[in-house]
Amino acid sequence: MDPPRPATAQAGEGAHPELVLRIVSAAVLAPLAVGIAWLGGWTFFAFWILAACRILWEWRKIIADRAAAHIGLGECAIGAAGVAAMVGFGGVAALIVLYGAVVEWLAARTRRGRFWVAAGIVYAGALPIACILLRADPRYGLVAMLLLFAITWATDICAYFVGRLVGGPKLWRRISPNKTWSGAIAGACGAVVAALAVAYAAGIANSLAASGLALLLSVASQAGDLFESAFKRRFGVKDASHVIPGHGGVMDRLDGFLAAAVLAAMIGVARGGMDAPARGLLLW
Repeated sequence: MDPPRPATAQAGEGAHPELVLRIVSAAVLAPLAVGIAWLGGWTFFAFWILAACRILWEWRKIIADRAAAHIGLGECAIGAAGVAAMVGFGGVAALIVLYGAVVEWLAARTRRGRFWVAAGIVYAGALPIACILLRADPRYGLVAMLLLFAITWATDICAYFVGRLVGGPKLWRRISPNKTWSGAIAGACGAVVAALAVAYAAGIANSLAASGLALLLSVASQAGDLFESAFKRRFGVKDASHVIPGHGGVMDRLDGFLAAAVLAAMIGVARGGMDAPARGLLLW
């Protein structure tokens, strides 16, 4: 998820109103996300499927639908994959998303843009699969989601404020001229503190593992943010859409979280299998 960003590289006259909008939007969206994670079940499923479909819509808007042959195919693939993940077939869910992407790639109207159309289905479809698999664990699923929220939000907030206050060398000037190394390091440190707090509250004793996991997922979150910046810059777009006041689109809001969630799910599945990815993520 993106931190609040000023309208220009330097704090200017328009920066304060935009910051206020971002804070207000985050104050509404954060409790909503936590509440839906607490509810779990089909409410959780519907929330993340809708978020993924919106991301796919914004992705297509950015690339100007230049090759899409079957509008709706990606949404159907994402929905079917979500159902498969919900009933415990994570591998089938991944195959469904890949199948949808391959079909769209083969049927694309032009060769020039078909890669980006197919990639959008994979990008958007990975989000609900990762979240649903992690949340499915009745004992550790909620903790895994709260840990993800804490890491990505702490990364964004600390990176933004320290980056503005301290400044210094740019992280990747050509792609995202406002991001700094000081902000990136502060974001990773904030993620460790947030993860330790969640681990302590959840009774997870291995603080060293929690710290290492937080660092890894914070780096993934920042990499996801940079990837989306590079993607938008390639197509000459500033925001994916304007559906969230002060934040842009759903894709803008979830870019870092998506990357962190997918990596977390991969770690969890590798250690705990499809039956217990949240336990595999949290218990070391």
